[in-house]
Amino acid sequence: MTIYLVDIEQVIHTCPGEPEPHPYDIRRTLVDVIPGGPCRAPVTIRCGQVTTTIPCYRHEPAKRQCGACRVIVTERTITNHPAGVAA
Repeated sequence: MTIYLVDIEQVIHTCPGEPEPHPYDIRRTLVDVIPGGPCRAPVTIRCGQVTTTIPCYRHEPAKRQCGACRVIVTERTITNHPAGVAA
């Protein structure tokens, strides 16, 4: 599994159309990447007479990908700032 660790900063405000506080500016910062390694279940594809092997993440939906190709995004911190206040 490739794991992506991110920090999230959100600017929160209220407006007449949505009186509940809600984020309108969300910024994500990539902090770390832990690679999953090489594909453990490569897929053979054919086009006419040409045959090639590709990693499963390029061909299969996420639930059928091998453990090395699957991606997990982990939120390390989520910081909220009110609108108009410098961060």
